[in-house]
Amino acid sequence: MFLLFTLLTFLQKIKQWDQWLFIQINSGQSNSFSDSIMPYLRNSYYWTPLYLFLLLFVIINFKGRGWWWVLIFLCTVSLTDIISSRILKEVFERLRPCQDPDFMGYVRLLVDQCSGGSSFTSSHAANHFGMATFFFITFRHLFKKWAWLVFIWAAAVGYAQVYVGVHYPGDVLGGAVAGILMGSLTGVFFNKRYGIAIFGK
Repeated sequence: MFLLFTLLTFLQKIKQWDQWLFIQINSGQSNSFSDSIMPYLRNSYYWTPLYLFLLLFVIINFKGRGWWWVLIFLCTVSLTDIISSRILKEVFERLRPCQDPDFMGYVRLLVDQCSGGSSFTSSHAANHFGMATFFFITFRHLFKKWAWLVFIWAAAVGYAQVYVGVHYPGDVLGGAVAGILMGSLTGVFFNKRYGIAIFGK
């Protein structure tokens, strides 16, 4: 009984910390410039040119292995989305901050409407950290320290999800963990089977 009480107290503390950090990001760090760009930063539609450029870059420079890279890259995104949206969200069923009647009064919603579905985990975070991890593992030997920039990009997308009011920081963290795990699995698999070593080979 004592252990159960301790666990419940601990989970309540995490929830309170998560809500406090949400308020700091969503309201405490707000400014007109961020208000104008964050809704676009978190929207995958506006990143489509980058995705297309990346896929064409890989196919043109790495030929046959490039096609395998693209296929496994797309599988990585699909798997992270399924794990986040179809499994974790249905298990935890956490309300989004902009849907929680006990908390929505603290939320500055910067998008047209509060997204449907559960909050934990953030699928945006899972997908982008999955992509970033797969890219990092398969290309870090070519891009060296610059390969780390993909994690800054993924983190920025996750941060924007909190800033616009549709996810708690804990949702983004959970999504990031799921994405990193899946991206690591697919990245290691690709390297063992196909490994890109030299441009044009």
